[in-house]
Amino acid sequence: MEIKRLVASYLQSNTFVLIKENHALIVDCGANIEDVKQIVLNKKVDGILLTHGHYDHSRFCNEYAKTFSCKIYASDKIVKIMSDSEALYAEDGGAFDDFANFKFIEDDKKIKIGDFDIECYYCPGHSICSVCYKIDNILFAGDVLFDRSIGRTDLKFSDRKMMYNSLCKLEQITFDSVCSGHGDSSTFNEQKKNIAVYKRFLTR
Repeated sequence: MEIKRLVASYLQSNTFVLIKENHALIVDCGANIEDVKQIVLNKKVDGILLTHGHYDHSRFCNEYAKTFSCKIYASDKIVKIMSDSEALYAEDGGAFDDFANFKFIEDDKKIKIGDFDIECYYCPGHSICSVCYKIDNILFAGDVLFDRSIGRTDLKFSDRKMMYNSLCKLEQITFDSVCSGHGDSSTFNEQKKNIAVYKRFLTR
């Protein structure tokens, strides 16, 4: 599997395009659609995964879905975030009201989207709708895990205890590397140390 990363101009969120031969899967939707098209080219986009609903990761999701004729996969709790202007944190203060392109994922479930086998892990804390996706032993963690950090827990519908429990869950999962919602990727060993540090931080 080939992974292409695009960094959005708004809050430098990451959009990932995963490629397997003539198929593609997109993780998060902050990057400009024209830049995504340059990577996808004539490949079939099997679907879009949203790690959570905050605007910097979801802002173009319906545009992507319509352009590539595919569905958006996310936790059903994402509706509460994306339809609430305060919780969405959109730069224009707006909110979403169109969820027709969404297919909702049950907590901690294995799914197959086109050519991609995906393990879904519900990991609230940064947001009540945060989901991490393990694909080909790479964990797409959104804003749950960063390189030497974790996501904020002081936002609307964030929760320190939920984040702690999510870190405990992720501590039990094996993977090769983490692709985060912002910044660079990190290794399994780096994240083992990172998770241990922030578990202590969250219980101080």
